[in-house]
Amino acid sequence: MLKHLVNLVKGEVTGKVESGFPERILNLCAEYGITFWDLRWSSPVEFTFTMTRRDWKRLRRLSKKIDCNLTAMEWRGTPFFLGRIRYRYGLWVTLILCSTLLFLSSFFIWDFRVEGNQTVSKQEILRALDKCGVGFGTYGLSVDSPQLRNQILVEIPELSYIAVNVKGCRAYVQVRERIPAPEIISKREPGNTVASKDALVTAIQPWDGEKMVLPGTTVKTGQLLISGVVQDDVSGVRYLRGMGKVYGRTWYHLQCRVPLTVEEKVYTGEEKTRRAILIGKNRWNLYFSSSILGDTCDKIISWDKWVLPGDVALPAATVTERFRFYELVERQRTEEEALALAEKVLDERLAEYLDEGEVLEWEVGSEVVDGNLVVTLSAECQEQIGRLVEISKEQ
Repeated sequence: MLKHLVNLVKGEVTGKVESGFPERILNLCAEYGITFWDLRWSSPVEFTFTMTRRDWKRLRRLSKKIDCNLTAMEWRGTPFFLGRIRYRYGLWVTLILCSTLLFLSSFFIWDFRVEGNQTVSKQEILRALDKCGVGFGTYGLSVDSPQLRNQILVEIPELSYIAVNVKGCRAYVQVRERIPAPEIISKREPGNTVASKDALVTAIQPWDGEKMVLPGTTVKTGQLLISGVVQDDVSGVRYLRGMGKVYGRTWYHLQCRVPLTVEEKVYTGEEKTRRAILIGKNRWNLYFSSSILGDTCDKIISWDKWVLPGDVALPAATVTERFRFYELVERQRTEEEALALAEKVLDERLAEYLDEGEVLEWEVGSEVVDGNLVVTLSAECQEQIGRLVEISKEQ
């Protein structure tokens, strides 16, 4: 494949040889090192072959001493193409102008590649870059990466590192997100551990302070579990942190209503596609209809950036908008479907209530009320119910 491309750059000629002794031409090629390929015999005195433009000229000059007829049947390659257009001055001016614009545009940023972000979105990073003066169409040599890094880290505190490397017309943005520092617990500040919810205490593990309840005790929300104020006959009143873990059994009763009659999308099969060209920040629509097609359709938008061979980005893109039309049709949902949906919602809600714990037992009940399936979840859980609150020594 590579050799074929090289031959096209040099120029290829497919020629026909007619002679009473055609083997003389082959001997002549062998004697002077003339390379040819794709040899095909048409008759005992005629054959065709292909060689480069330079070797074809040599062969014509050498074959004048031999009684034969050489005819060029086909020319291919760059030299012949340039020869055909050498008098088309408008084409040459356009080619030079486009090459000049392409060369000048390579000094500006037309594309961004963001790597390393997980929680911080790409759009947020690009907005911060644009706010700091680096956006679409910015002169690439004017980007000061160290100064830009300091500005972006102030704009986005969630980042610990950012580097902007400009290569050609593309800016490579590499970021590293900040790892949240663990909460610092000061043991010098006094506090109490209280119940975060109603529960039956099953285990208590005081780390600092004095426990105020025993396993098997029923507690209410806000009730003192581990006291940070300790008094004895020797030291008097001491203020401690009052930290620890308290585990208890909790009960939840959650309810969810699921309509049995729902509206669903039924696609009609009608689709419509519109395209537009985005050059820089300017949009050129390739359609004449209104941009409003109604509410009963799904709109899917895709962008295809224009890229030259060699991954050279251009400041243009094709925007494709695809519309899929549908109708809203009422459908009766079965109780099994409604129950499965309600159980999923209730499980997610119960997981939000459980901070550190697990579900021991659960029971689901359901009934139909006014066209809705009312699902009730009763769950018994084991979880950590202790919550640390600060206290003042003046109290």
